[in-house]
Amino acid sequence: MRVLLVARDEVLRLLSTRRGLLALLGFLLIWAAVLNYGILPAARFFTGASESGLSELVLPRLGLSEWQHWPAPALAVYWVVSLYLLPLMALITSADQTASERSRGTLRFLVLRCSRLEIFIGRFAGQCVIMGLVILATLASVLIVILAQSPVQFAASLAHSPVILINLVLLVLPYIALMAWVSVMARSARQATLYAVIIWLGVSLLVGFLQSRLGGLTILDWALPGSQVSQLLRLSGWQTLTLAPIPVIHTVVLLLIGGFLMGRRDL
Repeated sequence: MRVLLVARDEVLRLLSTRRGLLALLGFLLIWAAVLNYGILPAARFFTGASESGLSELVLPRLGLSEWQHWPAPALAVYWVVSLYLLPLMALITSADQTASERSRGTLRFLVLRCSRLEIFIGRFAGQCVIMGLVILATLASVLIVILAQSPVQFAASLAHSPVILINLVLLVLPYIALMAWVSVMARSARQATLYAVIIWLGVSLLVGFLQSRLGGLTILDWALPGSQVSQLLRLSGWQTLTLAPIPVIHTVVLLLIGGFLMGRRDL
């Protein structure tokens, strides 16, 4: 119950602070530009390429051979854009889960009412709710555009929405968990982001070294969060959930590390 209260406070903190509102406003403006100048023109291009037969030559080379199996071109483009844009959004919005409060000393007062682990999990859960709402809002905007431009494709697009929503939520979970971990070690959101970049680069270099030494172990290909994105681009519909265990495992491992450090860090 206290975890839910901490999660609720995390959501309200975003909506009640100037920094949180500015972050939401900034994302809305960026998303409006992406939708208007990126997704919609690309959808029109893919539609024209499909009619001319160009898509059969070009899109497979880009790893987008499955896009024609989506019910609407705009939904297919949204799928591709979201796989890369939403993790970046998750890193930015979830960077300050506990860092600034530790720096101000206010985290010590919160510990008087709930445990460190409850705070850690609650903040993580709150950020998951925030990103879930962001994903839902972006998906709804694309569905509204499809309804306005191609009503015939709307019903099928709506039927595909649950699998898109589930996949995108699973995709961002490891990134939120990573920021939960580094936020435990940092004193500010900027420092947490820097730690995340250092960890990411360090693991990337280590994976590259091990692959060169050990002859390319398959399991190393899945070491980093988001490593399944290239495979998701080649899938569509419910078959995309065959890769669901990858982000779940990443999330659990990162939360275990972060929770362990949370219990031992000075507040």
